[in-house]
Amino acid sequence: MLTPKELERYSRQIQLPELGEAGQKALKNTTALVSGVGGLGGTVALYLAVAGIGKLILVRGGELRLDDMNRQILMTDDWVGKTRVTKAQETLSQINPDVEIEAIAEYVTPENADNLVQRCDIALSCAHNFPERDLLNGACVRWNKPMVEAAMNSMEAYLTTIVPDKTPCLSCLFPEKPDWDRRAFGVLGAVSGTLACLTALEAIKLITGLGKPLLGQLLNMDLANVEFKKLHLYKDPDCPVCGQKARGKIEDKQLTTNY
Repeated sequence: MLTPKELERYSRQIQLPELGEAGQKALKNTTALVSGVGGLGGTVALYLAVAGIGKLILVRGGELRLDDMNRQILMTDDWVGKTRVTKAQETLSQINPDVEIEAIAEYVTPENADNLVQRCDIALSCAHNFPERDLLNGACVRWNKPMVEAAMNSMEAYLTTIVPDKTPCLSCLFPEKPDWDRRAFGVLGAVSGTLACLTALEAIKLITGLGKPLLGQLLNMDLANVEFKKLHLYKDPDCPVCGQKARGKIEDKQLTTNY
């Protein structure tokens, strides 16, 4: 149930006919995992928190650097050199104390990926490197959890929503893994913020049924020239992560685990 305080806090978005109280309750009953709580992931977490998500699990290792400060809106200057994910937790709790927030000062690894995904209802892939994204994608496919995939490079960005068994997964999109260097390209805070708003909106749409998510479509953005285009994605039946053979192995493993 929504409390009187929550009804007042979210009253303006509850007015949206496609969202309403039912959508707001759906948000409250959802746990979202955000991997990579930086300029992109931190802003995603912010907009999920103010929208009334029930719980956020924030996952990001490492300390805050001074060169992060042009885009990481949850951070403050006095926090440079300290664990960034705990500051994100603190800031978000001050903005909306009704949201439960868990901070995990780790990167996504082969050892923790499955446990993290099993604890959430939806994952948001905002990590600064592709290996983490790949691990999260694999875990989401294994445990049938939707994942919003968002990434940027300089003034360009892309966004898609992945739903196991319904859409191509990240490995269908990138059978050959990109070699990303997190500090090899320039980044403007307004670009990561623009992508983050759209990423949070994708998650909200998927949770509440508001509008049409980017299922089977990749939104490409050239923000220097304000050009947007949608590409239809190909679901590879032989994908080593979500293809028919791979899914059969997953089901066999889950049966073994359950019994």
